[in-house]
Amino acid sequence: MPRALSLIGIIGAFPLIAGFLGVLFGYIEFRSDLSVISAIMVAYLEFSLGIYLVVRGFKPSAITAGM
Repeated sequence: MPRALSLIGIIGAFPLIAGFLGVLFGYIEFRSDLSVISAIMVAYLEFSLGIYLVVRGFKPSAITAGM
């Protein structure tokens, strides 16, 4: 996993938790724009990680390349 994707996940977790707590305590609505914005970075991480693993996951390893 690239470091940039890891950083997006770590940094994006803070607004996501803040959004969850805001919804939990009634400060923001569940389907409001602010709650969606708080989840954008983590959603980007999930989508790009899936694409990264599909693209990089099908390369032959050093052990099975010689067979």
